Amino acid sequence: MNNYKEEKGELEKGSFKDLDYISPSYIDKRNPKYIEIDGIKYSGLLIINYNREQHDLILKSLIDINININISIFYEKKDNFKVIKELTYYIGNSGAEIKENGKKNREDIELISFSHNDAQYIRKEMQINNEELYNIYIYIEVFSEDERDLEYLLNKTEGILQSQGMQTRRAYFRQEQSFLSNTPIMKNHEDIKEVSRRNILTSGLLSTYPFISSSIFDKNGVFIGKNMNNNTPVFIDKYDREKYKNSNMCIFGTSGAGKSFYTKLLILRNRILGIEQYVIDPEREYQKLSYEMKGVLLKLGPTSKTYINIFDIREESIEENEIGYLATKIGKLVGFFNLVFGEINEEEKGILENKIIECYKRKGINFNDITLYKMKNGKKIFKESKDMPRLEDLYNILDESDKTQKTFKMKLFPFIKGSLKFFNNYTNIRINNKLIVADIYELGEENIKYGMYIFTELFWDKIKLDRSKRKSIYMDEIWRLIGVTSNKYVASFIYKIFKTIRKYGGSAVAITQDLSDIFSLEKGIYGKSILNNSSIKTFFSLEEENIKLLAENTNLSNMEKIQIKGLKKGETLMFIGDNHILVRIESDEFERDLIE
Repeated sequence: MNNYKEEKGELEKGSFKDLDYISPSYIDKRNPKYIEIDGIKYSGLLIINYNREQHDLILKSLIDINININISIFYEKKDNFKVIKELTYYIGNSGAEIKENGKKNREDIELISFSHNDAQYIRKEMQINNEELYNIYIYIEVFSEDERDLEYLLNKTEGILQSQGMQTRRAYFRQEQSFLSNTPIMKNHEDIKEVSRRNILTSGLLSTYPFISSSIFDKNGVFIGKNMNNNTPVFIDKYDREKYKNSNMCIFGTSGAGKSFYTKLLILRNRILGIEQYVIDPEREYQKLSYEMKGVLLKLGPTSKTYINIFDIREESIEENEIGYLATKIGKLVGFFNLVFGEINEEEKGILENKIIECYKRKGINFNDITLYKMKNGKKIFKESKDMPRLEDLYNILDESDKTQKTFKMKLFPFIKGSLKFFNNYTNIRINNKLIVADIYELGEENIKYGMYIFTELFWDKIKLDRSKRKSIYMDEIWRLIGVTSNKYVASFIYKIFKTIRKYGGSAVAITQDLSDIFSLEKGIYGKSILNNSSIKTFFSLEEENIKLLAENTNLSNMEKIQIKGLKKGETLMFIGDNHILVRIESDEFERDLIE
């Protein structure tokens, strides 16, 4: 019985081996022009000669173009002692022959002199400059399913190589050997070595360096699209702390260039990974995405029932074991009131701070952090929004007899009794979702900056709550907070987010279509700082004026200036760490349906 079970087990295993998993179903070698494997035709090209002088990477033009090719390069190091000995012997013989023959057989003598000088040069480089001599072999395999397409690709490849000063020969009747030499089995086949062998010094090897096209493939990255030069997929893990200095991003581009679609694509894919995301939405572009992804949509405006109290002090607004809740909050409020009152001087700032302190004092809150706690149901808890002052409290304690305070009071009136009175309420929202979209579209052009600031402060406090969780804050139309319509207090707050968010496991994303606006405040120092504190920069098509601004503030090359101007919708130039690559943003139909 046991013997029967063993026999049955062997029969069930069959004769299928591990090698069969990677072996082709058929190989056809009958055609001398190509070898056919599983429906794909492969044809080899052997590089048999090169220009004497190479000043550029000889394979750059070939690698940068999207052609179905495999390239294999073999280097064989020669024995220095033996080479120098042979060169010395040759130099002596050829020198003697040149002297002996003189002007006889002029063409032969010129050829011998040519080789004689080459030999002297190589020996000098090896003896004086410590160069080494190598044999080099370069094989190229072009492949396609269609025979006509294969011929077209072969002609195109030969043309590119010839333009770089290289002569080629097709591997007719040697297609199998060429194919094997282009596989990762490290076999330089003897049948094709002789025709393609050329010698080269160490310095010359630089011109054959093949890894010249940037490719980003982070192990745990999010798929972005494909490299436009070599069609390789681009995966970016902006939270990779070993690779990137920070996780911040800049997304710049004209209207209709694709920046909003790209941002939504990032939100969608990061949502699947469980990353906490907070979106400032001034143009109501992310409402549908929030609904489809079961996020939370917060609206702030005349018709909204969502309220946020600007005077709220939250427990997470400072880190554990730190002190100074009220002092930290006053700095943020000064920034907000600079947006409301316009740029205020130091005297006005002192008056304003005094009134703010008085507002909190009347609620039993002072610079002692203990006053921020209360007892509820026998437990000590942090005070809630209803325990904080409101804008109306500040309004009521402003003295109308004082000219400055009267001006403050007049400018606060819309927020208390006018069109913006929804700002004068206690906070009535709780954030308990990994995707929060703040819709401030209803605030209108003049008032959007207030909503952007309030939500940014709210989200910043939430981001600091748990360092172990990955999170992102997206600031669309960021120019409203760091441009000329803002002020240095608000801009400094935004810059602080970009500078410190990394230590909280976060990523700040700046989005805008007009670069001139983000460089308009304080001679552009805040725009430059945010750009410099973003490891990943994404540039869609830009106008000429914005390209000039970008060139002044980044290491943009002349070629890249031309590329940005000529980008089509969905195409972008990305600065990812030290790599600059052209990327075509890609999505599937399901993602496009959700986004569009």
